[in-house]
Order: sequence, then structure tokens, then C-alpha cells
Amino acid sequence: MRIAVIGAGAVGCYYGGQLLRAGHDVTLVGRRAHVDAINARGLHFESATFTGFIPAKAVTEIAELASPDLILLAVKSADTDEAARALLPVLKPDTIVLSLQNGVDNPQRLRALLSQPVIAAAVYVAAEMPGTGHIKHNGRGELIIGASDRSAPVAKLLTGAGVPTEIADDIDAVQWSKLLNNCAYNALSAVAQISYGEMFKVSGVPELVTTTVQECMAVAKASGVALPDGLLDNILGLAATMPKQLSSTAQDLARGKPSEIDFLNGFIVRKGKELGVPTPANLALHVMVKLAERTGVRQA
Repeated sequence: MRIAVIGAGAVGCYYGGQLLRAGHDVTLVGRRAHVDAINARGLHFESATFTGFIPAKAVTEIAELASPDLILLAVKSADTDEAARALLPVLKPDTIVLSLQNGVDNPQRLRALLSQPVIAAAVYVAAEMPGTGHIKHNGRGELIIGASDRSAPVAKLLTGAGVPTEIADDIDAVQWSKLLNNCAYNALSAVAQISYGEMFKVSGVPELVTTTVQECMAVAKASGVALPDGLLDNILGLAATMPKQLSSTAQDLARGKPSEIDFLNGFIVRKGKELGVPTPANLALHVMVKLAERTGVRQA
């Protein structure tokens, strides 16, 4: 199977690296600096169980790909439509597109532009890119993907490559649950450039996270999404399981890159307005990150 990873940042390089380690034919599509480093020396893969350089192919343009059988799409949500249009000339009719993206509406946006099968996924991995062509895995790594007639072989492929992959009948609920995690943690971690564990040592943070999640849950309910019981407690407990993790939004701001906050707390605000659900805490977090994007943040 020929596999392409579109958006070879932290998430894309982790899963692409796992597939490469398992012997699969993988091409990484990413930014010039990462591509040059990977082609020169291989993908620098760092984890608790393996550290080394994995031989890999990398390109900067989707147009350079040979037609893939499987796409792992890991671009930022703001780039979804552009990536889908760029993929059109290289996709085969039966190419599978697996969306490894934050937010909840990317699969729908992809299906509006592509005739190929699109599978939604919820990603649970802590990873970062500390240098060019260098992926550092900090924890977890499992995937939950949506049910379809193409999902079983994809799950088998990924699980065989050391990526535990579960198929969920209600992927919408899974993705919304992940969205609520991101809404709770990403903005606060970003504006303060603080890890989850340190964040929760600050007075008032648990209460603010609780309010933020409760707003999100109200929006989900109004959207017809049935969330699992105990979700709020699970979200509040996440900091203890990943105490040293900086959010992806924090990493984006530290590098001077646009964040995905418009598709996280910003999405909740827009959806809340549409459905008549007040979301003042999410609005405040959204605005805080937008201000930090404009003015810059202190790097840790």
C-alpha cells in the first residue's frame, strides 16, 4: 500500500514514522525545512522505546506524489479545502482519506470536495517537532476512527504498525469529546505558554475549565450530539495524566504560526450563536488567543 502523509508536522510525522518503522511505503509532504532535513538524513524519530533516523521520502508539493492508496491528512483545519483541491489530480477513485485533524467539521468539508472515501478520526497523541525533521513522541498515540466499509483494513494496518486503532460507530460523539478537551486546555496553555500540570496549579483554572466545558456540552446537546457520561470529570483529570504537555496551540504560538483556535473555541462560539446557546467563557478564550497571535507570546 502506498501511503502519503499530508501536513508532516508533529502528528503527521509521528504516525508516518510509525508506518515507516513497520516497513510501509510512506511519503511525507511538508514544509521545505523539514523536507530537506528528512531527505538528507532520514526522519529523526525520538520516543521512549526508539530513537534514531528512519529513511524516508519527503516532498513539498502534493503534485509530486505518485497516486497513493491511503492519505493521512494532518494539515491545519484552515488548510483543509486547499489541501483537498490539491489532492484531486493525484487521488485514485478508491484512495482512502483519513482525517487526522482537530475540530469536528473537517470530514464533512472533505466529502464536499472529494468523491473518494473519507474517514474521520480522533487523535490522541502528545508529540512535538523540536527541530527540522525531528519528531519527539511524548505519550499516547492511539486513534479512534469512524465506521465504514473501508475502516477495518485501515485499522488493521495502523494497529500492525504500533498505532492502536479502534473503530467507533458514533465518531461524531468521539470527535466532539476530543473537541471539548481542546477547548478546555489549548487556549489557556497557549496564552501562558504553560504545561497542563502547571496550569492546574493556578487558582481558578479548574473552575474556568469546568465552565468552558459546560458551555461546550450545551452546544453539543443543541447540535444533537450525545456525549458520554463522565466527560467533564475525564477532562478535568487529563492534566494529571499529561502534566508536562503543552497544547498544540501553545506550540503554534511559540513558533509564530497561526493557530487552529477558530476551529476549537471559535467553532463553539459560532455554533452557540447559531443555536442560541451562550458561550462567554469560550468567547473569552478565543479572543485571548487571537490577541496573542497578533502581539506574540513569551516563549517558555
